[in-house]
Amino acid sequence: MAHFAKLDDNNMVLEVHCVHNNELLVNGVEVEAMGIVLLINWSGGHPVWKQTSYNGKFRKNYAGIGYTYDAQRDAFIPPKPYNSWTLDEDTCLWQAPVARPVDDNMYEWDEESLSWRMIT
Repeated sequence: MAHFAKLDDNNMVLEVHCVHNNELLVNGVEVEAMGIVLLINWSGGHPVWKQTSYNGKFRKNYAGIGYTYDAQRDAFIPPKPYNSWTLDEDTCLWQAPVARPVDDNMYEWDEESLSWRMIT
């Protein structure tokens, strides 16, 4: 199955829908535009759709509701979780200013102290 994100006027993901891969085929090759035409017709004319990939083969991340499509990076970017976090340009994922400890404990981010707090 191919997956497509429905975008609003600000490139925010509203929904994600599946299209059978056969619907994308042109001479045996999958073509994104074929899925977009199908979805425009199916949705009653909603014009903005982008294909997304579960395995990150393209557009960096699988689109989810609330993600943003960045045309310059050709990537789906999740919502920023905290003000202090920065975008990793290679992955288009948000990174904490301090690395999460690597051990067997569970942690949560504490924005006030800009540190990871162990969950007890």
